[in-house]
Amino acid sequence: MLRTALRIASALALLLAVAAVAPADEPARKVARAPRSILGSRVMVQGGTAVGTVEDVVLSNEGVVDYLIVSEGGKMVTVPWDAAKFDYEKRVITVPVTQEVWRKVPTYTAEKYPNFYTPEYRTQVYKSYGLTPGEARRLERRERRP
Repeated sequence: MLRTALRIASALALLLAVAAVAPADEPARKVARAPRSILGSRVMVQGGTAVGTVEDVVLSNEGVVDYLIVSEGGKMVTVPWDAAKFDYEKRVITVPVTQEVWRKVPTYTAEKYPNFYTPEYRTQVYKSYGLTPGEARRLERRERRP
């Protein structure tokens, strides 16, 4: 009972702290802490090569995981959730790209996060993994219809 009350109080305090720091005039962007099962998970690429660990997640305005933030040797890498295959039991995320492709994915540092929701950044990141962002996929399907 006491443990549950402490957890709720801690979560509420964290929520209030984040709300106080977030500027009101910026577009809504959520960088939130993921459940323990995702944070700290190992990230592997094709061939079973470990390339980092999940440091954080980025949520959409609807509260859905959009990106994983993978930390590797002081650099951060954005991985679209659509590209990740998560083994919950082993806490391992596999990204279906080669190590060579992984090395070419754009990186950044914790001091300067990118703007995850600009169309240019979203397109660049998805393209790095051989994917098309959801909005663009929907537009492509509409254009193909007779």
